[in-house]
Amino acid sequence: MEESIDDKKLLELEEKEQYNSYQEELGFAKELNILRNDFYYQMDGDVDSFLLIDFLYSPLDTLSGDAYTSRKLDEYRTFYLVVDGMGKGLSASLTSMIMTSFTNHIIDKMIQHDHFDLYLLVHETLHYIKKILLEEEALSIDYIVIDRELNDINYAKFSMPPLLMQTKEGEVIRLRSNNPPMSKYQDDFKVSSYDIQNIEKFLFYSDGIVENTTICEGMPYSDFIEEDFRTSFTKREFIDKMYQKMSDQEDDYTLTFINRLDFDRDSCIARKEFDSSLAEVEVANEWYSEVWTGLSENVKVAYRAGVVFTELYMNAYEHGNLGIDSSTKHKLIEEDTYLDALLETEKGNSKKIIVTLDKVTHSSSTYIVTKITDEGKGFDTQILSEIFRNSKSFNGRGVFVSRKNSMGIYYNVKGNTVLFLSKI
Repeated sequence: MEESIDDKKLLELEEKEQYNSYQEELGFAKELNILRNDFYYQMDGDVDSFLLIDFLYSPLDTLSGDAYTSRKLDEYRTFYLVVDGMGKGLSASLTSMIMTSFTNHIIDKMIQHDHFDLYLLVHETLHYIKKILLEEEALSIDYIVIDRELNDINYAKFSMPPLLMQTKEGEVIRLRSNNPPMSKYQDDFKVSSYDIQNIEKFLFYSDGIVENTTICEGMPYSDFIEEDFRTSFTKREFIDKMYQKMSDQEDDYTLTFINRLDFDRDSCIARKEFDSSLAEVEVANEWYSEVWTGLSENVKVAYRAGVVFTELYMNAYEHGNLGIDSSTKHKLIEEDTYLDALLETEKGNSKKIIVTLDKVTHSSSTYIVTKITDEGKGFDTQILSEIFRNSKSFNGRGVFVSRKNSMGIYYNVKGNTVLFLSKI
């Protein structure tokens, strides 16, 4: 009888645990829907002058006190939000998510009416959240707008860590908060601006990163972040340096890493145009391999660049110029008619694929930027979020492999140009 009761209690506990786990999964899925990111693996700008935008969102628990948003306001302006709720747990998470959701709602309305105003956005969201904050509760938050046309950054920082920027000469500039933390009794705030004509990199982040202790005699990561940022060309390099110094994660991590690239004739080291044919796929791979032979003696680096090029070039050929979608490709492969379909579809196709390679130097290191442009309809890069959450998915495996073997891949808005980074 006792065993029967124990078994029943155990079953009830298991069911409760499964239910709680299911609710946590739903809660986290809802958080990801609230966090708006218009630049998921997407560059901001054209192929000669653009921003490479990368993110890290790593909650300590399922319900995060951190939140972020990145929005494309128009052709030249981008908006970034970083929210850090006071404390941990449900209360901090609710505050952050409510604030992020309402901010995105206001931005949607402003974009709809083609009138974005940072001061008005801060004013409206501040007065909204004041009614929700508890007596002793405070909110740290960054509102940031980068304008590539006017070359300025406008910001309202409420008790957030300094925004880091690096000049073309390698100097790191710190933009400190110009407002106290948001509270229930706050009315006034300040919006400031800074000329970014000479700025090539940006980093903004929540305090969970800089307050985390390191393996370096227990010092906080704030003692190292500036130098790691200065010597990192990409988010991947920065993250690698950060995690090498970190002890266990102690709080939520949220950061945005932005690199501005400007190309000219001097930076271009190779360019070639190819026809949309299966035969040209092999020609393009051979050409790319020959170019790399003259760039680096590191066989491993050249091989990985070749793997990425093969995958992304094939995507440009079959999905871009031939217009064969993933489901159709999957079906053709199952029917063992894929190659025949490619040869038939490419007949009479006059679309081209253009490949260019640019060389960039940063902090005594050299990087190769490979760009592949097709003449197809493009695609919405937001679908990559589902692919990368499920790496075993058949569709999109080429993009997944490309991300793993490069220092970053980025598409243009249309989705018919992709670039990837390799370090020599």
